[in-house]
Amino acid sequence: MIVIKYGGHALPTPESDDPVLRAISHFHSSGKRVVLVHGGGPQVNAELAIHGIKSEMIGGYRPTTPEVFAVVQKVLSGDVLRSLVNKLISYGSNAVGLSAGDGEITRASKMYPLINGAPTDIGLVGDIESTNPKVLVSLLDAGVLPVISPVSVTRDGQGMNVNADIAAAAIGGSLQADQVIFMTDVAGIYREFPNPDSMIHEISASELESLQEGFAEGMIPKVKAALNALRSGAKSVRIIDGRESAHLIAALEGRGGTVVTP
Repeated sequence: MIVIKYGGHALPTPESDDPVLRAISHFHSSGKRVVLVHGGGPQVNAELAIHGIKSEMIGGYRPTTPEVFAVVQKVLSGDVLRSLVNKLISYGSNAVGLSAGDGEITRASKMYPLINGAPTDIGLVGDIESTNPKVLVSLLDAGVLPVISPVSVTRDGQGMNVNADIAAAAIGGSLQADQVIFMTDVAGIYREFPNPDSMIHEISASELESLQEGFAEGMIPKVKAALNALRSGAKSVRIIDGRESAHLIAALEGRGGTVVTP
């Protein structure tokens, strides 16, 4: 059982081929159980720009006003989700699209991340409060490939923008995944980003936790997600450069990137 977090940096057009999604479809079609959780930051940025809405990342998170959330939900649970499902279907997989709040897959609560050492209100940004894998297990048992947008919801029905890494970690933990693979635009976790010589190939959760305060902003959600996935039940986490299908194929075989173990 593998959970894959797919970023939005290489989202295909309907006319283009996507070797990464093709590799995922092939893996699924070989009888393996896989769940795909996606992001879509570039697509959200583009749509916000069209509407003239400013949005700057803070501490690795996107401050989310109600008008920003409306765009996030439209793009992630609409445009991006449908594009991925359609492409996977074209490759022969029986894919189904869901948002992270559907079927109680997750429930979110408002996040107050530490910015410059202080808890900060950044709007409709959520952290995962609880998970329930029942819907996903039913789909996996039926041979379906679930594709999940990270948009979640609170218990009182308020939609929440959840970082896709955090959503993938929670879902991977709830499914007790053998591996949660985070596809990023870097080769793995660096002790001294962006120095490639400082890349970590294998590390325990306890050692990673002791190092996390020294990481650059963009790596913070990934490190937090890796630790959360392991704490909540995943058996391992692998962070890879997902821009080439060869890296994903290696990861599916248990090779490459940075592997984090309990």
